[in-house]
Amino acid sequence: MANTNNKKRALIEGKAALLVVDIQASTFIDHSEVRVIDNMPGFKERMLQARTAIDQARAANIPVIFIQEIHRADLVDFGRELDGSEDIHCLDNQPGTALAKEEMGFLPDDYVIQKRRYSAFFGTDLEILLRGLKVDTLLLVGGLTDVCVHYTFVDAHQSDYFCRVIEDCVGGSTIDAHTASLNAMEYLQTGAICTLETAVDAMQASAT
Repeated sequence: MANTNNKKRALIEGKAALLVVDIQASTFIDHSEVRVIDNMPGFKERMLQARTAIDQARAANIPVIFIQEIHRADLVDFGRELDGSEDIHCLDNQPGTALAKEEMGFLPDDYVIQKRRYSAFFGTDLEILLRGLKVDTLLLVGGLTDVCVHYTFVDAHQSDYFCRVIEDCVGGSTIDAHTASLNAMEYLQTGAICTLETAVDAMQASAT
């Protein structure tokens, strides 16, 4: 049964933060046709579009938090992560694991959260940071839509944050997986999926 009592929410409720999920150097330096993690067509272009969201967040005094997946070179912290479709990735001794600082315009006062699992909340101090920043709404960009973005969204949702995924600025392993995850996140929070244009409008409005 549909929720007839669902309250319409603003795109940004209270104070926002922008989470830049796993936009790392490999996206821009690995041009292999076969990658250790599949990317949907247009993935790189979607990651580049995230720069607009980052610049607009800064202009609106919205904190920018970069999430970096990183694993020890001896593979000790992968757990079950290699049991599925993904091969070894994001090792701490590989240049592709670094954040895409140049492409994303990283600044010294941006925040960085390193993670060993898909969710940016699992085993990290992200929750402590968000509480310190008094954040209510999380804006998400990056990848993969069907893995790290989705898992981070779910944990944020279960921690009672308002979650907004900027659809133009996330990319999945496949188009079908990307679309399915967007639908699943929208199911959890009506209005969770938005365009870059509407997100920029909301960020600008929040600064006034």
